[in-house]
Amino acid sequence: MKRVMSRSYLVLLVALAFFTGFMFLTFRIATQSTDWIQQPYNGHMSATDGLSGAGNITDRNGVKLAYNDDSDKRCYNDDQSIREALLHVVGDSSLNISTAVQSMYRTQLTGYNFIFGLGMPKSIKTNNDVQLTIDANACKAAYDAMDGHKGACVIYNYKTGEVLVDVSNPTYDPADPPEITSDNEAEYDGVYLDNVVSSTFTPGSTFKIVTAACAIENIKDIDSRTFTCNGEYEVLGKNITCEDAHGDISFDEAFSHSCNCAFAQMAIELGEEKLKKTAEELGFNNKSFTMSGIPLAPSYYDAKGAGDNYLAWSGIGQYKDLANPMHMAMMCGSIANGGRATAPFIIRDDGDLLSKLNLKSNKGSDVNMLPSDVSERVAELMRHAGERYSYNGISLGGLDFCAKTGTAEIHEGEAPTGWFVGYCEDAEHPYAFAVVLVESDYGFSAAAPVAEAAIGVLVNGSE
Repeated sequence: MKRVMSRSYLVLLVALAFFTGFMFLTFRIATQSTDWIQQPYNGHMSATDGLSGAGNITDRNGVKLAYNDDSDKRCYNDDQSIREALLHVVGDSSLNISTAVQSMYRTQLTGYNFIFGLGMPKSIKTNNDVQLTIDANACKAAYDAMDGHKGACVIYNYKTGEVLVDVSNPTYDPADPPEITSDNEAEYDGVYLDNVVSSTFTPGSTFKIVTAACAIENIKDIDSRTFTCNGEYEVLGKNITCEDAHGDISFDEAFSHSCNCAFAQMAIELGEEKLKKTAEELGFNNKSFTMSGIPLAPSYYDAKGAGDNYLAWSGIGQYKDLANPMHMAMMCGSIANGGRATAPFIIRDDGDLLSKLNLKSNKGSDVNMLPSDVSERVAELMRHAGERYSYNGISLGGLDFCAKTGTAEIHEGEAPTGWFVGYCEDAEHPYAFAVVLVESDYGFSAAAPVAEAAIGVLVNGSE
């Protein structure tokens, strides 16, 4: 009897283990089959560049960006500038750009189903096309205006979250990809990164938006303060230098003229803890931001343990400060929205039932960044700066805009990194933007024209 009972227990144990394994496998198939199909060891996917039977990728206006021809070969837009401008958004057939739509959304594009695999009958296969929120012609205008400089341009609707422009350089033509070897790899360094979402850059004076917000929150008499600028400000025996000797200037004037001396004094008075607190309120050091499921490289601020000289430079946007372009556009959008940042997305809602029931979304969560009264005061500062830029020749499609330029000095003997960030004050064109160009020139002369070109197309259309 004992032998029978022992065998019964053993059979029961084996059956339980089998059932547990079966349920675990079923769960994995249901939840992770889309990941399995995309693995490089999948022979069928690798043999067809992973895009056999893939659907079309189009821009917001229906312009084809990628499609399969009659022989199932993956093809790209006829315009080389559009192809190169949107390489990092669309991707190429090598799937080396991990954040591109052809990599991130390959399962949807190929119509993979975990029951039928890639062999689902066409009669019951759902539409596997993907429409983007971006405007191909505006991206082309931005790319051409970047004039070969490494960097990024992003423009998004700060009311809806739709990303209209996402351009990164360096790039290449997906219809004629280069063979990267040890001899030319320096030329293509960083070519697989979308700088809009995956890179950070020294922000320069665009960080003064953060320092200004911190001053508004913590220095009660900031609006009645007068700062003296003689072109340099000595801190611990070292000079903080300014482009001009501004003389006695107000808080508003210090912002619109981007006075380093004034903002150095503010940074030292505020201290590292308060600056870091405001920076984090505005999204620095935040690793949770995404764009259609693509994680954003976190912007960075930390001046803990820095002496007053380095602390002063950190408040000006130098020292160890780093900023992600998409995040900077979100930050500016939050100021336009009374303190609330709308989460960006680049895949248009496909209108299916799950989307309508809010059970599926490629959009992250909106986030409150600043109290409304603080954001309104920062908006005033950026508006005055925008009026000054407009007076000096910058035009964003004829719209009123609030902005801040930045010029970051990276290495001695190298040209600076130029920035232009801000937003348009127009109900029909609520655009927040960020442009950064490495080794270019001042933000006003290098980065602002890129925003001009792209927003001009968004507002007035392409020629």
